[in-house]
Amino acid sequence: MTARGAQVADDAGDAEDLDVEEALALVNEGNGPASGGAAPHSPAARHRDTPWPQAREIAARAVRAGARRAPVSVPLDAALGLALAAPLTALTDLPAFDTSAMDGWAVAGPGPWTVRGGGVLAGHDEPEPLTDGEAVRIATGARVPPDTTAVLRSEYGRTDAQGRLHALCEAGHGKDIRPRGQECRSGDQLLPPGTLVTPAVLGLAAAAGYDALTVVPRPRVDVLVLGDELLTEGLPHGGRIRDALGPMLPPWLRALGAGETTVRRIGDDAKALHGAITRSGADVIVTTGGTAAGPVDHLHPTLRRIGAELLVDGVEVRPGHPMLLARIREDQHLVGLPGNPLAAVSGLLTLAEPLLRALAAHPAPEPYTLPLREAVHGHPYNTRLVPVVLRGDHAVPLRYNGPAMLRGVAAADALAVVPPGGVRPGQETELLDLPWAAAGIGVCFT
Repeated sequence: MTARGAQVADDAGDAEDLDVEEALALVNEGNGPASGGAAPHSPAARHRDTPWPQAREIAARAVRAGARRAPVSVPLDAALGLALAAPLTALTDLPAFDTSAMDGWAVAGPGPWTVRGGGVLAGHDEPEPLTDGEAVRIATGARVPPDTTAVLRSEYGRTDAQGRLHALCEAGHGKDIRPRGQECRSGDQLLPPGTLVTPAVLGLAAAAGYDALTVVPRPRVDVLVLGDELLTEGLPHGGRIRDALGPMLPPWLRALGAGETTVRRIGDDAKALHGAITRSGADVIVTTGGTAAGPVDHLHPTLRRIGAELLVDGVEVRPGHPMLLARIREDQHLVGLPGNPLAAVSGLLTLAEPLLRALAAHPAPEPYTLPLREAVHGHPYNTRLVPVVLRGDHAVPLRYNGPAMLRGVAAADALAVVPPGGVRPGQETELLDLPWAAAGIGVCFT
């Protein structure tokens, strides 16, 4: 058995590339059951686990009609990153009046033109009309005088000794004039509901006359950090370790679309866990640890006690397979993350991200693939999520990807979705962008 285990380690590459649990699964897969019973990781023993793609789909569809918070009206400067709850309809024509597209002269009729004194600047009331053969200096964005036939750009005109303006190229009718309503007419739908509010959307809304927008508010999240062994400061000692998830989860959840986020540490206490869940008014409760069936894993008994509906109870993914998703009330869900840090990241991207996206009415990101520069060993029947960095048109797998490790994902741009059986060098593989690497509006850590 020792020799067999050594061979598995060699096949798996460095120790960081395959955790002990996965290596044991490979051994079991190769040897088969030792007796008539099911192997510990065989399909018969995994009847509860949900395939990874299906688990994400369940989380995305978990929000029932009416479960989202009511739309709210917020000032423009508070709407960034939210989704429109109503169509963005133009409140005015854009432009609201004929405007000059360039600095130059507003001219009427054919040239040469007599230039009248003064000029027309942006922000002024409607200027005096022009008569045929007349021109007036005009600035970009200024309201065009009535009866103007074109705007002659500054570089395309010259004045003679008598002060008459001559065109150096033809000034066709309507040239360099932005006509009223060129972009839209009042009442036109500019953007549909569900559009993510980006800086450009804010600019369009302001131009169209809005001071506030009706949006879907961010879901509220309570994070419950479980575990008596966790320290909040200092170095690990006396069998206790630092809590990595308490500092990591709130900003990560906000990057995934959550709003107000609170963190509470309650240890391995069934009564405290029950009280924290039943008293929570958040849209989503996220717990860490306690999702398995150990002596201090109180989450499953607590969910049964309160009559929660388990939507996902175990996922065919490594790391993080003992994650879960439950509906506590019609308008409240719980995501149970494993306690190991990278396993918890796996749970975030598998269950929390689709759920939060649905609650916030954010559009689903378009899936994409890149070839992996190196081979990645797969689990016999589970999906693996492996940290990678993007290098040109390839993704490069990172070491330090065990369930308890954060060193790999801290340097990563994305997680590669490695199917059962693994990936060959150069094989196209689906990637899940990490929020800070996607450069999207969802990157909000405040």
